[in-house]
Amino acid sequence: MKDQQVTGVSALQLPPASAPTRIVAPIANAIDDPSVLMEVRSLKKYFPIKEGFVKKVVGYVRAVDDVSFFIREGETLGLVGESGCGKTTTARCILRAHNPTSGKILFRTKAGEVVDVAQFSDGEMRPLRAEMQMVFQDPYASLNPRMTLLDLVGEPLLVVGGMKNHQERQARVAELLQLVGLRQEYMQRYPHAFSGGQRQRIVIARALALNPRFIVADEPVSALDVSVQAQVLNLLLKLQNELNLTYLFVAHDLSVVKHICDRVVVMYVGKIVETAPTHNLFFTPKHPYTAALMSAVPVANPRIRARMTPLEGDVPSPANPPSGCYFHPRCPYAVDKCSTDLPLLEELEPGHFVACHRASELQLVGIGDAKTIEIPGLEVDR
Repeated sequence: MKDQQVTGVSALQLPPASAPTRIVAPIANAIDDPSVLMEVRSLKKYFPIKEGFVKKVVGYVRAVDDVSFFIREGETLGLVGESGCGKTTTARCILRAHNPTSGKILFRTKAGEVVDVAQFSDGEMRPLRAEMQMVFQDPYASLNPRMTLLDLVGEPLLVVGGMKNHQERQARVAELLQLVGLRQEYMQRYPHAFSGGQRQRIVIARALALNPRFIVADEPVSALDVSVQAQVLNLLLKLQNELNLTYLFVAHDLSVVKHICDRVVVMYVGKIVETAPTHNLFFTPKHPYTAALMSAVPVANPRIRARMTPLEGDVPSPANPPSGCYFHPRCPYAVDKCSTDLPLLEELEPGHFVACHRASELQLVGIGDAKTIEIPGLEVDR
């Protein structure tokens, strides 16, 4: 857009890559659409492998390798995959908890300016922290046991928001606790006095303290009992509707993603293998890895279960990935080309991108119309 400008500082050094950078044309420049809040462009995060007394770099762990996607304002984008596929590292790079090796993270600020977060220094990131927050996976580890709720939830108000007046800060914390379903009388209590579900509500209240527009939810219910998972998910969706929040929802449980996400990005060994609207992905998966992930979801229909292909083998090391398609050693549909040529993301249907040489000819089984084991009490279905 003519009145927008991408700002930033000097680019980071890029270690040797296994393949040239590729950008899918329909995904690139998505930030030009005013409804798009964020665009991630060819994001890479390589961790050096060091050996010996002098810590010589002998290789790289390609945790995130050429990832591109976008998020519209007000939507929930699911980021899924097995453990070690790079989804959490991607989320942390977006928030600059990790410094990206290369790529662009274009974010539309409240003022309407488009900035490249990947190029920002720590000092430049500080004012932007108010617009981008994170809900962590483990509510037991993410809260300091020596701090009261007033201090925990009020800390971002003091450090980033500059709210030095104690009474104002206390009033804001009381408002936030009420917003997440906790009583203001709890302000002087410590984290050990609360259950796992209540602690996650505290984490959410802290993330909301600065009125963010974008929140990364890193498996926010995976550490909770099933009985309270629905309560936290319902709260997140209620807050999204009331505050017009945008979520990047990192998860491995597809039964949760199916109900709360608008679109889904599937990652494998640091790369995107499929992205599509949630309905399309679950009814007509195009990548064998996506279909294999769905086979892990409990399905009541025995006919559908019989047609599903379970996922076998282990995730390869991102330090030494296979040649060609990274999934080919585990793929039951692999052909010779899969072991030599890395597939590119291609748009098979509107908004449905797949990185698979055989995507157009495979008839994979989805679970869109299957009755799955639901989360008790979950109220909202996308």
